[in-house]
Amino acid sequence: MTDERQPLLSSSSGGNLNQNGSSAESTTSVASLNLTTIRIPIYGTSPQPTSKIIPVEERITYTWSEINVFGNISYSKRKIFNFGKNKPGINKKHLLKNVCGVAYPGELLAILGSSGAGKTTLLNTLTFQTSSNLTVSGIRCVNGASAIPKQLISQSAYVQQDDLFIGNLTVKEHLIFQALLRMDRDISYNQRMQRVDEVIAELGLKKCENTQIGIIGRIKGISGGEKKRLAFAAEVLTNPKLMFCDEPTSGLDSFMAYNVIQVLKSMSMTGKTVICTIHQPSSELFSMFDKLLLMTEGRIAFLGSPEEADVFFRELDAPCPKNYNPADYFIQLLAIVPEKEAASRQAANVICNKFERSTVGVKIALEAGSGIKDSGYHDVWINGDYARSPYKASWWAQFRAVLWRSWLTVMKEPILIKVRLLQTIIIALLIGAIYYDQKLDLDGVMNINGVIFVLLTNMTFQNIFAVINVFCAELQVFLREHRNGMYRTDIYFLCKTIAECPIFITMPLILTAICYFLIGLNPNGPRFFIACGILVLVANVATSFGYMISCASPSITVALSVGPSLIIPFMLFGGFFLNISSIPVYLQWVSYLSWFRYGNGALLINQWLNVTEIECPDENTACPKDGSVVLETLNFQTSDFTLYVVMLGVLIVGFRLVAYFALLAKAYKRK
Repeated sequence: MTDERQPLLSSSSGGNLNQNGSSAESTTSVASLNLTTIRIPIYGTSPQPTSKIIPVEERITYTWSEINVFGNISYSKRKIFNFGKNKPGINKKHLLKNVCGVAYPGELLAILGSSGAGKTTLLNTLTFQTSSNLTVSGIRCVNGASAIPKQLISQSAYVQQDDLFIGNLTVKEHLIFQALLRMDRDISYNQRMQRVDEVIAELGLKKCENTQIGIIGRIKGISGGEKKRLAFAAEVLTNPKLMFCDEPTSGLDSFMAYNVIQVLKSMSMTGKTVICTIHQPSSELFSMFDKLLLMTEGRIAFLGSPEEADVFFRELDAPCPKNYNPADYFIQLLAIVPEKEAASRQAANVICNKFERSTVGVKIALEAGSGIKDSGYHDVWINGDYARSPYKASWWAQFRAVLWRSWLTVMKEPILIKVRLLQTIIIALLIGAIYYDQKLDLDGVMNINGVIFVLLTNMTFQNIFAVINVFCAELQVFLREHRNGMYRTDIYFLCKTIAECPIFITMPLILTAICYFLIGLNPNGPRFFIACGILVLVANVATSFGYMISCASPSITVALSVGPSLIIPFMLFGGFFLNISSIPVYLQWVSYLSWFRYGNGALLINQWLNVTEIECPDENTACPKDGSVVLETLNFQTSDFTLYVVMLGVLIVGFRLVAYFALLAKAYKRK
C-alpha cells in the first residue's frame, strides 16, 4: 500500500504547494535528512579572545571545611499580665552541618538536592554573601590561602537566582555597562564591545539586544527566560577564574538550558573552577557534570564524579534504575517526604553517615581540611591589582560608566518627564490665575506673602516625592553591584544626583517664569532672576531631603509614610504660620534646619526690598507703609539675605551628606 502521508520536514523553508496540493518538495523523505546527524549547537567550546586557556599557575582550587551555618530566628516571649515590654528570644536552626568539599579547576561541580537542602545557603557561604541573621563558622581556602572576601569577588562571579536589572535599559546597554566596569583594566574599549557582541550571540540574545529589559506594570520588556540568560551573560563577560551559579537554568526551556550548561562546561574546559546549583537537570545535562555534590538537610550525602556516585549508591543497595534520570533519582532518594518525615530523615542521615566513612568521603575530607597546600598553584592574592583594590575599573572609569547609565535611566522615562513638566505648568498657571495681578495694598501684602509660601510648599512636596523612591527602588541592584566590586558608593550617589540635577533646575525656572509676572511680584531690576535662583535652591534642598529619606528608609512604603510627617515641622517654623520671634527656645534648633525659613526669608526680602510705598485704606487702619515695615513685622532682616542663601546651600550639602552616609551604611551592612 502506498504511503500517502506528507513529509514532516522539507528542505525548503517556503513550503510552496503544487497544483495537486502536495508540497513541491514532497520527494524529500524524512530519512534522507539524516536527523541523527543534527545536534544542538555547542557554544563556546573554542576559546574566545577573552576566554583563553588559563595558565596552570593562575588556576583556582577552592576548598571548604567544617562549614557550619546557624540561622538566628527571633521571636517574642509574651507573658500574661506582664505590662512591660516583650523580651525578644532567639532560636538557632542548624542550616549547614560540618560541610566540607573541594572544587578543582577544569571541572564543573553541580550541587543537587531537594528544596531546603541547603544548596543556596552553601553557595552564599562560599561567596561570603550570607544574611546578617546567619552565624557562619568554618574554613574557606583558595589555593591553600584563606579566602579574602574582597579579593574573592575580584577573581570570581556569582549568578544569583533572582534577577535584578535597571528595567529601562536595553539588553545591550546593560551588558556594555557590565563590560565597562567588570572587565580587566588592560582590555581596550573595542575588545569589550566585541566581547559583548560575542556573549549576546552565544546566549541567543541577538533578537532582543535593543529591547528594554522591562519594569513590571510600566515597561513591557524581555521574557523571563531572556532575563535569566541576560543575568548569566553579565557574569560570562568577565571570564572569571572561579564561577558560582545559583539555578542558572531556572526559567529556561530545555534547549536554552542545554546552551547555558554547555557554556559553563566550556568555561571549565579553559581551566576555570565552576560551581553551580541546579534544579532537576535533564539526563543530558547531568552527563556534562564532572562532579556532583548531593545535599540533604544541610549535610553532604555525596561528593564525587557521577561514576563514583553510581558505585556508592550501588554499595548502599540503592542503585539508580536503568532508563531513569540519575539526577531525579538522587533528589527523590534524599528528599524529606512530608508524609514520611521521620523515616526520610533517618534514611538521609544513614546515607550521609555512610558517605563520611566511605573511601571517597574520607578522601574529600582530608583534601578539604588540608587546603591542598601542595596543589602547585600560586597564591592568587599576591597579584598586585587585586591586592590593592577589589574594583577592576578606575575611579574615573566608574564615574563615566555609572553617570552614563544614570543619565540613560532618566532620559528613558519620557512619560515621567512629561508628567513633571505638565504638572509644573498647570500649577504655575493655577497659582497665577488665583493670585493674578496683586496690588501693593493691605490685601496685596497678605496675598503676596501667602503666595510666596505656597511656591515654597509646592517646590518642597513636588521635588521630595519625585525622588523619595529613587534609591529605594534601585537599592537591591546597587547592593549587588557594589558587593560585586563594580563601583564605589560615592560614585553611585554622585552620579544619580548629577543625572537628575537638570530636571530640578529646569522645573523651578519654568514655574517662576510663568507665575512671577502673573502674580505681579516685584518687577524691578534683577528681582525676577534672584527669585528664580532662590526657588532653584529651595527645590534642590527639598530634593536633598528626599534623597536623605530615600537612603535612610528600608523600603519605598516606609519612605512615603515618614516623608510628610518629617516635612510638617519644617513648614511650621518657616515664618508664615509662626513668627520667627515666637518660636520656643527649646525648638529653635528645628528652625535652623528649616529651608522654609531661609527660602521664605530670602524671597520676602527680594520682594519687599526698596518698596517705598504701600497703599493703605485710611489712616486709622493698621497698615505697613513700605516694604521694610512688612519685613520688620515678619521678623526678617534685609541684612540676613546673604545668610539665608548660604544656609540653603549648606542644607543642600548637609542633607546629601547624611543621605550618602545612610547609603554607605547599607552598602557595608551584611545582608
